[in-house]
Amino acid sequence: MNLNSELQIYRGVLPHWRLEGSVYFVTWSLAVNQPVLSPVERDIVKSTLFHFEGVRYIIYAYVVMDDHVHLLVQPLIDWQLEKLVQSWKRFSAARIKENSGREIPIWEHEYMDRIIRDEKEFLQKANYILTNPVRRWPEVVDYPWVGLGSEGEP
Repeated sequence: MNLNSELQIYRGVLPHWRLEGSVYFVTWSLAVNQPVLSPVERDIVKSTLFHFEGVRYIIYAYVVMDDHVHLLVQPLIDWQLEKLVQSWKRFSAARIKENSGREIPIWEHEYMDRIIRDEKEFLQKANYILTNPVRRWPEVVDYPWVGLGSEGEP
């Protein structure tokens, strides 16, 4: 986090705070009335997330669930979080529609994000992300759409 940069706040339906150099906990969900994501569709979302990983942003932890996505992500210099989320949602929606014929919109318009404030919160959010499949489906042994990004830790 760059303590010399200025906090920017804007509002969609939800408030969004931006601080250059920050790590964010980000969540977005399927649009109302969309069926859950199939395994193939979850693969599409995962590959979309990692397409520019290390170039435009760093992913520390992620999960693609059947109806939502969580990320711990840090945009790199000159990349705005809102543009990244818009790109992930738009590109994955187009590929999912092409693959399955789903109707658009696939994703809810709005998304949630939170600036991670310290190491304790970072670890708490990473644990939340990484254990999300087991909390939903206690019997799950191997869930291929959850893990650490290329960095793994701050």
